[in-house]
Amino acid sequence: MSRSQIVAENLPLLRRYSRALTGSQASGDAYVGAMLEALLEDPTLLDEARGAKAGLFQLFTRIWNSVAVNGDAAPASNASEHRLANITPLPRQAFLLLSLEGFSEEEVAFILGIDVTEVRRLADEAGQELAAEIATDVLIIEDETFIAMDIESLVKKLGHNVIGVARTHADALALAGTKPPGLILADIQLADGSSGLDAVNDLLKTFEVPVVFITAYPERFLTGERPEPAFLISKPFQPAMVSAVASQALFFQRNSRNRPPSAAAS
Repeated sequence: MSRSQIVAENLPLLRRYSRALTGSQASGDAYVGAMLEALLEDPTLLDEARGAKAGLFQLFTRIWNSVAVNGDAAPASNASEHRLANITPLPRQAFLLLSLEGFSEEEVAFILGIDVTEVRRLADEAGQELAAEIATDVLIIEDETFIAMDIESLVKKLGHNVIGVARTHADALALAGTKPPGLILADIQLADGSSGLDAVNDLLKTFEVPVVFITAYPERFLTGERPEPAFLISKPFQPAMVSAVASQALFFQRNSRNRPPSAAAS
């Protein structure tokens, strides 16, 4: 496989990972773009000792941890994105590489430039920090009964409270009216032909909440009027991916709310 084919095959994964790190697709893409520019200038930067994919993620990590790139990234659309684009939380990187991207501990150690023992320590640290901070009320918008049950069981195990499961646009609005959720997990194509994307956009007119779309129709998310911040998981999904992405969505939301006024103005 040629170098360009390797990059093309892994580019969507890099964009997903960079989005999870920064909380913004625009900010994440700035880092991916910087990595591609560096690779074009010097192809020897790609270390394929653990495979092409791990090599690309390793190079991305080197760019992400570069102070110069952090300062030169494309302007963020809001203050919280700007703050997130300027931090490099190693525990979160380890957590995402293991849970979201599915790398082995050995591959994560290679990507981050640390040993496996440190990978395990960082992942455990991230899990404990997230578990202590992210418990919230969750609204599930999903029309398939068994998938809804799986998602409900999963989020309860994470310590969340489920407000209810909505099967239609109207159901979602009604449930959110009983108690505003702290997190929304939503399908896009709903039972009566209505749109979960439209339901979420309507809900976000009245309150601010992170959103994770879990859908078999990812192209509708990419082409529709999608909210920010929002995250995307394609069906069929792995439970670990839902856990990781939901935790990240809540993490970014809490960080933007918990910053002191002086930080928000910076």
